Amino acid sequence: MAGTMQRWNKIFWWLIYAAIALLVIHFSYGGSDAVTQWLSIILLSVVIYIIYKNDEFKRASFFVTASVPYILVSLLVYFIKAIDPSLYTNWETWLEAATSFSVIWGFGTWLTNRRQRNELAKAREKAINEEKNNRIMAEMKSQLEVQVAQRTSELTKQKEELEHALIELKSTQSQLIQAEKMASLGELTAGIAHEIQNPLNFVNNFSEVNNELIGELKSEWLKPEQERDKTLEQELLDDISQNLDKINYHGKRADAIVKGMLQHSRISTGQKDPTDINALADEYLRLSYHGLRAKNKNFNATIKTDFDTTIGEINIVAQDVGRVLLNLINNAFYAVNEKFRGLKDGSSYEPTVSVSTRKIDQSVEIIVEDNGDGMPSELRDKIFQPFFTTKPTGEGTGLGLSISYDIIKAHGGEIRVESSQGNGSKFVITLPIK
Repeated sequence: MAGTMQRWNKIFWWLIYAAIALLVIHFSYGGSDAVTQWLSIILLSVVIYIIYKNDEFKRASFFVTASVPYILVSLLVYFIKAIDPSLYTNWETWLEAATSFSVIWGFGTWLTNRRQRNELAKAREKAINEEKNNRIMAEMKSQLEVQVAQRTSELTKQKEELEHALIELKSTQSQLIQAEKMASLGELTAGIAHEIQNPLNFVNNFSEVNNELIGELKSEWLKPEQERDKTLEQELLDDISQNLDKINYHGKRADAIVKGMLQHSRISTGQKDPTDINALADEYLRLSYHGLRAKNKNFNATIKTDFDTTIGEINIVAQDVGRVLLNLINNAFYAVNEKFRGLKDGSSYEPTVSVSTRKIDQSVEIIVEDNGDGMPSELRDKIFQPFFTTKPTGEGTGLGLSISYDIIKAHGGEIRVESSQGNGSKFVITLPIK
């Protein structure tokens, strides 16, 4: 069926081309060749008939509009010539003009149709291209959606893995922080024992004295009324009362030391409370010093303090800041001790660690300074990195200064180090007062 239609389509267009060719031949002879004219009219009529009878050729309907005026004018001219030649002679000019106009009309209609068909072809091509582009875009969109879905699935999986890793990391971090805390508590043990021993000695001594005074008082009370020395009794009672006050004071002192040790070992609640920063620094300085002395009886160091009494209390997490101070002071004593051990006998070196505070506008500075060996700039730049330590393997976790840095940052402050090789180190903590 398709082959037959294609054959008829060729015949149809050959008829059109033949009719046009006959018209060209006819007009090339000045329009006097009646045979070519009639043949062209017949062919044109056949073409028009085919167009109207067959829907497949409706697209050539423009040919009807183009050729009908010429056919009608040609038939009119023929009949006028045949019926009344004189009338034709009178109207010849007008009839020739009509014939020329019909030819021009046909040619113009063809040009117009050709232009329209070209525009339609361009529009169709554009529509086809747009449809093709839309199809390509749809395919790309579909592929992109698949890729996005795959990537989203991968990212979701990675997110879950990272969240799991983060949970494990936080758990490990908490364990490391607790291990560091217990390590520093272990270093404090000897110092705490020494600090507790002093008030306990006072308690024991004053208790023994009170026992003796009570014995004397009992002896006085056993005497007859007239032989008792009222003045002595009052003096004994006053001494006993004073000793009890001292026992109470030193008992509270021992209790405070134990509570401080327990507080240091607990997990921080993060609650800030008004704290005497001078007292806190002084307490950890003494605890650290006595702890080092207990481990090394040959070590001795000069301790210097210079506390600004105008500071008063500031809002901090005492447990956390105390841990920072303990870490810095322990490091300072370690530095001067290492330098002392490395020197030859007879050296005039005097190990010195100083702790000072000062108020600057709305902030407080706590300075921990030593006269140890110091550190070069390449080490100073790494000092606050996790797991970085200048101590030999087994003597430090490398977390102390990193944790200290995080604690001070969490308080809205800063910590910095000033040090150079051979000139000791100075750590400066800056904390806001409010």
